[in-house]
Amino acid sequence: MIKFFLMVNKQGQTRLSRYYEHVEINKRTMLEAEVIKNCLSRSKEQCSFIEYKDFKLVYRQYAALFVVVGINETENEMAVYELIHNFVEVLDKYFSRV
Repeated sequence: MIKFFLMVNKQGQTRLSRYYEHVEINKRTMLEAEVIKNCLSRSKEQCSFIEYKDFKLVYRQYAALFVVVGINETENEMAVYELIHNFVEVLDKYFSRV
């Protein structure tokens, strides 16, 4: 199950966030800061799947934009990785060069 969906730029600013379970606002900012730090600090040669606390992070980088999805441990990482790619393709077609 998807827990949250984030779009973040390289400066660490959240551009879009969607949570699928209730998380308090102050906890959201702390969670986003930690997740962003973990994803931005990794090199391109490293895997795009990270185990973090009680869930997994799947992220993908497109130019200066990172798309990060938090999932539970039973979810398929590769399926979510492809979901991210399909989502970005749809945005690209809809908005003409996202």
